[in-house]
Amino acid sequence: MVRRYDPAAPVPEDALERILDAGLRVPSAGFTQGVSLLVLDGPDKQRYWEITTDPEAPPDRWLAGMQTAPVLIVVWTDRTAYLDRYAEPDKGWIDRDPVRWTAPYWYVDAGMNTLALLYAAVDEGLGACFFGVPPDRIGPVRAAFGVPEHHELIGVVSVGRPAEVAARSRRGRRSAEELVHRGLWGHAG
Repeated sequence: MVRRYDPAAPVPEDALERILDAGLRVPSAGFTQGVSLLVLDGPDKQRYWEITTDPEAPPDRWLAGMQTAPVLIVVWTDRTAYLDRYAEPDKGWIDRDPVRWTAPYWYVDAGMNTLALLYAAVDEGLGACFFGVPPDRIGPVRAAFGVPEHHELIGVVSVGRPAEVAARSRRGRRSAEELVHRGLWGHAG
């Protein structure tokens, strides 16, 4: 996850198109394709930061770094598209009741989309970071960019050329033994 970008290095348009294409070509429950991307750069990116940050408070280190990203990709998902799709005859459900879902796949698909965007940015020799939006700013973002009410904001992927080598997390990585369970959950011994 890159947290500071070289503001003098724009994201090449062809690289951005490949990144976006990768995000749109991920698995989708029922081939619903209910994840949408809002790409912000230039004045639109500046407008996003004006909407989501407090103009009275100086940006902290993280925010100052994020604001150097030349491109922001805002990830949205449409729950209604999934509920409608699974009420179609080939899926066998006659209603739109979300209780039938083992997990809300509108979020699962958005996660796959986001991961594909992150990987594709790295494949293009760029850096990226996924981050959330303050809940009280989602409505203003939706209104400013004309996003339909039934779309839920999942988060933002910043993209650009890294300005510095990313520092490793101070938190250690959990071991495979803690996270991978084969046949029986739990630790041996």
